[in-house]
Amino acid sequence: MNDQELQTLVEKISQELFAKPFKHRAYFNSRLRTTGGRYHVASHDIDINPKMLTEHSMEILVGVIKHELCHYHLHLAGYSGKHNTLAFKRLLKTVGGSRFAPAPVDKRPFKYVCTHCGQNYRRKRRINTHKYVCGKCRGKLKLDTGDD
Repeated sequence: MNDQELQTLVEKISQELFAKPFKHRAYFNSRLRTTGGRYHVASHDIDINPKMLTEHSMEILVGVIKHELCHYHLHLAGYSGKHNTLAFKRLLKTVGGSRFAPAPVDKRPFKYVCTHCGQNYRRKRRINTHKYVCGKCRGKLKLDTGDD
């Protein structure tokens, strides 16, 4: 999906669920790391984390779009678009938007477990278990292969 297809999808969701047009810009922003999307108060644009589609499903993407459109339509109607307001919570529940974006997929393939206290460590690179110990109890680390 590219930015133009996202723009069309946002306009369609806005018209169907909110019965109001989306007159601004929606685009993917790969710099977003921990959030699903963002509504810009000054420009009224919406940017979406592309990982909501690549790492998750289309349903998750649509939920994030609904969430950002709640911010958009409440702000343009003169209400506060903050998460803690009753108007935002009601509108989000009415349209069926997602309250939170899902956590990013963990890309750290190596999992180490302390043999003494059971503390888990996730790492991108393999570490030398003879050289490094548990930071919590100084116990011995073991590579967890998932075979129990």
